[in-house]
Amino acid sequence: MSKLKIYNTLARDKQVFSPIEPGKVRLYVCGMTVYDYCHLGHARVMVVFDMVQRWLRKSGYDVTYVRNITDIEDKIIKRAQENGESIYQLTERFITAMNEDADALGVQRPDHEPRATQYVPQMLELIGKLEQNGLAYKATDGDVNYSVRDFPGYGRLSGKSLDDLRAGERVDVNTGKRDPLDFVLWKAAKAGEPDEAKWDSPWGCGRPGWHIECSAMSSDLLGDHFDIHGGGQDLQFPHHENEIAQSEGAHRHTFVNYWMHNGFVRVDNEKMSKSLGNFFTIREVLQKYDPEVVRFFILRAHYRSPLNYSDAHLDDARGALTRLYTALKDVPVEAGGVDEGEAHALRFAEALNDDFNTPVAIAVLFELANEVNRSRSPQHARQLKALAGVLGLLERAPDEFLKGRSGAQEGGLDETQIEALIAARKAAKQGKNFAEADRIRAELTAAGIILEDKPGGLTEWRRA
Repeated sequence: MSKLKIYNTLARDKQVFSPIEPGKVRLYVCGMTVYDYCHLGHARVMVVFDMVQRWLRKSGYDVTYVRNITDIEDKIIKRAQENGESIYQLTERFITAMNEDADALGVQRPDHEPRATQYVPQMLELIGKLEQNGLAYKATDGDVNYSVRDFPGYGRLSGKSLDDLRAGERVDVNTGKRDPLDFVLWKAAKAGEPDEAKWDSPWGCGRPGWHIECSAMSSDLLGDHFDIHGGGQDLQFPHHENEIAQSEGAHRHTFVNYWMHNGFVRVDNEKMSKSLGNFFTIREVLQKYDPEVVRFFILRAHYRSPLNYSDAHLDDARGALTRLYTALKDVPVEAGGVDEGEAHALRFAEALNDDFNTPVAIAVLFELANEVNRSRSPQHARQLKALAGVLGLLERAPDEFLKGRSGAQEGGLDETQIEALIAARKAAKQGKNFAEADRIRAELTAAGIILEDKPGGLTEWRRA
């Protein structure tokens, strides 16, 4: 079998994977900021790196997979204050929702899911090291900032020079930054912020900056030098660039050997954004499509390529997955796992060892499906099901999938009923019964009704 090659963003090339410790892989992936429901971009990160850790384990590695949760951040504080609830209540609800979405998509839980609020002492220790190394300073506004120009090699991951980054930048008159490129490590507490968003520190009361969270959590759980760090392409700069600066600036040696970034999600060839009105949560999509169809749709594209979402592409994915399940229908599946030496298994492994090339691996599944259709062989059926299972696919009985669960759910609510439910949801929110408000929203979503909360407490709705 060929050796695993990974496209390393830092090297801008595919490199043969060589773990730091033979037989073991330490993997960290940037997770979600939990103030709202997960969207399609989050779905791609979850499914892609679930596939990566599955293949690493299948290849015989002892994997430690960490995916963090950001449960303290400006947007979280703002949303909790708008709702009149505690930060903990808000984040707990959306962590539960995130796990429900991940479970639906067949995403296995990481080995560790650290929350930022649980690692503040480690963050303070890391900031202290940076200060000792001359890379952190307390600004006049009380924040502690990272001095970017004092870290040699800043910009290596993103391919940006300091001069490129400096062009067009300006120092905000309301900050104490020495340089516009500097970023915050510790935010001084501000008037009106809740006590649960504040921690004591040597630099005064405040809370951690976003970037320092991942440096602290990853080094605590995986060591200050580990194998693979992953996340969405949007995190390459500045988040991952800043993680390198923090971790290597504190520990004085290499932080991560391989950097992996999955591509953007686009909607009908446009960038997904709320302002364009083409923003979809996982829950909205799952009201129209079976979760396995969504997983298949994500994996059918190479993880580094753009993923173009549209109903037409999801319909096509549903049809393709149906063909695979149909091949297994009424064919007895021989007991056992993957026959590693069989030709299809070898080509499947060759594909995944080539930077996790799932499109080619899935093409092998269709070759096998054709064999099953022709021969009705229990051995070929077993091989198809076992190889697909490596990707988290074809794990149900064919009849369960084919009975029509992949179709859209029809909503029978009229406008009067919809408005009444929206009013009940508003009343629940005003009464701080957020669980009931979420339940009503889920009921409306299940009926194909999409809600958009507007400023001033107004809620607009549309049919999906």
